[in-house]
Amino acid sequence: QLQLVESGGGLVQPGGSLRLSCAVSGRTFSRYSMAWFRQAPGNEREFQATITWIGGSTHYADSVKGRFTISRDNAKNMVYLQMNSLKTEDTAVYYCAAGRGGYTSSSSASYDYWGQGTQVTVSS
Repeated sequence: QLQLVESGGGLVQPGGSLRLSCAVSGRTFSRYSMAWFRQAPGNEREFQATITWIGGSTHYADSVKGRFTISRDNAKNMVYLQMNSLKTEDTAVYYCAAGRGGYTSSSSASYDYWGQGTQVTVSS
C-alpha cells in the first residue's frame, strides 16, 4: 500500500499563493497516477488536477486551469500543487490521491489511496 501525507495548507488572502506537497511512501508506485481533490463543507469531493507518475501527462479542472499547476519530483517521491490567484471559493480541505490506472482521470473512483487532507482557507 501507499502512504500519502499532505502538507502546506494554511490561511492566505485572495489573490495569494500556496504550494501543497504530498509525500509518497510504501510499495513501488512508478505506474500510478496522482491527483489532487478538494472538499468544502457540505460539498462533494471535487477533482482539481492529475498527473501520471511516468510521462507526466496532466489534466486540470476548468475552475483551476491557468491558476493551479500539478507537478511531481520522482527522485524525491513528491507531488505538488502550486496554487496561484487564490479565490475565496478555493477554501476547502485538499487531498492527495494515487491510483493504479496510470492515466489521467477526474473521477475519484480511479484512485485507490488518499492522504489525510490539508486545510486551505482563502480569506481577507
